[in-house]
Amino acid sequence: MPEKLGRKDLYTLEKYAEIRNDFRAGVMAHKKARRLALGANANLYFEDRFTIQYQVQEMLRIEKIFERDAIEEELAAYNPLIPDGHNWKATFMLEYDDPAERSDMLAKLVGVEDCVWMRVGAGPVITPVCDEDLERATGDKTSSVHFMRFELSPEDIGALRQGAEISAGISHAEYTCQVAPIPAEIRESLVKDLSE
Repeated sequence: MPEKLGRKDLYTLEKYAEIRNDFRAGVMAHKKARRLALGANANLYFEDRFTIQYQVQEMLRIEKIFERDAIEEELAAYNPLIPDGHNWKATFMLEYDDPAERSDMLAKLVGVEDCVWMRVGAGPVITPVCDEDLERATGDKTSSVHFMRFELSPEDIGALRQGAEISAGISHAEYTCQVAPIPAEIRESLVKDLSE
């Protein structure tokens, strides 16, 4: 199981200020193989230990957090976003530049978070567990951001180890798309999230 972050894994505010530009560049390069476009206006951003470390470091920097208890609170909030070795965890974002179009589409896309799916090879569709931290949608509109956990079966993991492809998509009445197979560099990155 991937190790969760502890205080020992974090840079002090002073050290992070010194290395931030290089660290950020490394994270941005890493994230390129962790973003899956689902059509023109939806993306899955797959999280891992490195992306979450960056988010924690940025939060500590922005909030100027340096006390032990406050750091532990941030770790407790962010550690659940690190995959557990048998799942993928992702931030799902609906991205519309025009505010009026965004508002209109969020009303039309109620329930879209439950229509996102992934599949390993010819296996069954895997739908995500969404927004475990808090409810983000209402009956009138969905949120533009959802947190998702895709649980994989031992059969899925075995198939991935044997080279099975991954497909993904959205099957909502107002937004349908499919990516089959997902790009090789994203597949390779996701397989690294799984326990040996």
